[in-house]
Amino acid sequence: MNVQPYLFFDGRCEEALAFYTKALGAEVTMLLRFKDNPEPQNGPPNVQLDKVMHARLRIGDTVVFAGDGMCRGTNHFDGFGLSLTVANEAEADRMFNGLLDGGKVVMPLGKTFFSPRFGMVCDKFGVNWMVYVAPAEEAKVGTRAKQVA
Repeated sequence: MNVQPYLFFDGRCEEALAFYTKALGAEVTMLLRFKDNPEPQNGPPNVQLDKVMHARLRIGDTVVFAGDGMCRGTNHFDGFGLSLTVANEAEADRMFNGLLDGGKVVMPLGKTFFSPRFGMVCDKFGVNWMVYVAPAEEAKVGTRAKQVA
């Protein structure tokens, strides 16, 4: 079983995909527009046909789904955040600053009792991100866990 986040950008999906491609080095592996829908009667009413019905975005080893949803311009990303675990402090700085472009700092990036580098940012689309570098001990355990699985 696999659980994947699905983000609805309410008309700004294409802009978001371009942003995450630049900020995180993400890759758009699939994009389907409403005009490509073989069953348009099942789509949202009065939707702009060039908007994104469904997209697949690969961020590292993770796939995130995205779309424009109902295109009402009222998206909300409340009550959750995406946690981005990176390999080292330099990568944490790069990812955090990339996500910060047009967004706001929720918790500055820095050393914490649980990580050599951790911070929280809300990007310009309202998506909350936690950027995290695993401590060396945790990274070793994670590597061993992958080998066992």
